[in-house]
Formats: sequence, C-alpha cells, structure tokens
Amino acid sequence: MSYICTKCGKMTDAAPRRPCCTCGGLFELFHEPPAWDPKLIDKSEWSLFRYRAFMAVDGDVWRDVTMGEGMTPVIPFDREAGVYFKMDYTMPTLSFKDRGAATLVSHMKAIGVDYCVQDSSGNGGNAVAAYCARAGIRCEIFVPEGTSPKKITMIEAHGAKVHVVPGTRDHCADVCRAQVKEKGAYYANHVYNPYFYEGMKAYIYETFEQLGRIPANIVIPVGNGTLFIGAMKALEHLVASGAIEKFPNIIALQSELCDPLYQARKAGLTEPAKITPKPTLAEGIAIGVPMRGHEILDYMVRHDVKVVTAPEDRILEARAEIARRGIYCEHTTAANYAAYLRYCEIYGPTPDTLITMCGAGIKSDH
Repeated sequence: MSYICTKCGKMTDAAPRRPCCTCGGLFELFHEPPAWDPKLIDKSEWSLFRYRAFMAVDGDVWRDVTMGEGMTPVIPFDREAGVYFKMDYTMPTLSFKDRGAATLVSHMKAIGVDYCVQDSSGNGGNAVAAYCARAGIRCEIFVPEGTSPKKITMIEAHGAKVHVVPGTRDHCADVCRAQVKEKGAYYANHVYNPYFYEGMKAYIYETFEQLGRIPANIVIPVGNGTLFIGAMKALEHLVASGAIEKFPNIIALQSELCDPLYQARKAGLTEPAKITPKPTLAEGIAIGVPMRGHEILDYMVRHDVKVVTAPEDRILEARAEIARRGIYCEHTTAANYAAYLRYCEIYGPTPDTLITMCGAGIKSDH
C-alpha cells in the first residue's frame, strides 16, 4: 500500500511511521477499490470488515483486532417526518469512532507499532485506547480540559495513560504532536492517518446493504471531518460503480460556537475561516482548525453540501426529545438532531433523512 501527499503529490510507502509528508502535507491512501459488487461482501463476517474488499486492509491482521464493530442498526425515529437514526453508539466503546480505530489499529499492528500517542476530545481516544489494548499496543491519549470525566475513566480503564491539557481542543493537538516529535511515538491520530477513514467508509456501505438504497438526505457532524470524509469517499465509490444513480443531499453540521467550515462556506473560502472557538456542549465537533479543512471544503463544493449550525440553546432540548423516545445520546449527538431541525426551518420539510447517533449519553453527563 502507498501514501500520496495531498500537498506535493509525492508517493511513499505506507509502512513508514512518520505522521505526514516531509513537506508537511497530509497523506491520502493510494488505493483504488474494485467496483461495488454485493458478491464481494463477506457475509460470514459480522463486522465492518465484511466490506474489506472495498477497503485498504493489511492482510488478515484485522482478525486479531476486530471486536465486531459496525453493522449498527438503522431505525425509524420519526416516521411522519421520514427521519431515521443509524445507531452508531451501539459499538464496543459506545461511539462511531470504533469504525476508524479498528482499521487504523489493524494497520499499526501489521507494521509492528508497539507505542503510540493520540489527541482527542474523548471518543476517538477511547476507541484507539480500546483497540490498542486488544492489539497489545501501549498508548497515551491527550485530551483537552473539559472532556467528559466518564470518557477519561473509560480511556484509563483500557490501560492508556491520559494527559489532560489546559486550553482548547486545537491546543491539545499541538501538545500531542510535540510529543510525537520528541518521543518518536507513532501518531495514531484519526485526522492525520488515512487508514482511519477506511473504517468510516463502512458507515455508507452498511446503510446501502441494510436499506437496499441510500436515503435522500444524510446528516453528518463535522469537526475534524472523519465521518464526513469517509462517507464522501464511499458515496463517490458507489456513484462511480453505478450502484446508485445520484449523490444524496449531504447536510453537514457544526456548533454555532465553533464553525470555521460554516463560515468558510458562507464566504466562499477554500480554507477554514479563522474563528475563536467558544465553549460548547457539542465538544466532539469543537474543532477551530480542522487539519483537513481544505479537503472537506473541496468535497462540499464538489457536491454542493449545505452546512448548518446547531443552536447551542437547543442541544439539551433535542437530547431530551430523543431520550423521551428511548434513545439516550451524548450532547454532540443531540446537536445532530438540533441542526437537522434548524435545517428544516430554513429549507422546509426534509423527509427520508438519515442521522447518526454517534455517541452514547452515559459518557457525556457532566
């Protein structure tokens, strides 16, 4: 497998452990999956690795890493409004980040990594810590102050060392990357490492297999954009394969208190707008400087993606409404629904919509 730099276009082998190109650009995987064919799905495997024919996977190492992540149900939430939830918190660490952690840690094990570091707002760190524990890889996780205590407890339970960093989520990332340079640790970051996105692609593949179609509208939260990028890659693959006739309407959402991509789209920029993040209940998407912002905005322009912000004063209201229907989600996940309702206020009724339930509520009670 090879990497290609998104900045200078240089090709390099994917086995080396440096986090990015020598020019500072981020890596993409140089990988062309075969055309979508249901016959290539391994239906004997009940995890996202059933789609490994369409993913960049290193041999069979994944068999020692997988914990049955993926294959989360799609359920009707509001039949009258045509809203469906994909229950992505029904995974081993109770969040959608298990998708990317499974494929990333499988790659790490394949190339012999025995120690890594990662920065996270909580879910990504918990997922990487869990899968590293399963793979026998030592890890340290850096989280910003204000991270849900229960997420920190979970990370530590997996044997990872946690560093709570004062300041913003972006500053936390800077501190962690400094450790990568100083200690030479493998940077198991869900933004930098392209193997993480391979697992995220399965979100779309599963939906397509489960429903036999792709919903007309898909709501996707965007902080660093891991699910967004993975979903866009998979959707482009399905379109190119002729498996679906057209691209669905993608509704991307941000917190109204941390919205560099929303502001960029509004101003027609090709890079994230410079903003000053403010504290938000939607901690999982509170990213002021998304490192793949140019790539995200390129997808948004190419597919005419609309971006909407979740009103801060309606997140807890949305969470309560969801809970009254039997689903207990975390604050960032509730922001997905709050943003969808805002979108409907702006553009009118939006039936046949899929929304991700990306994190369980028990982890985000402050």
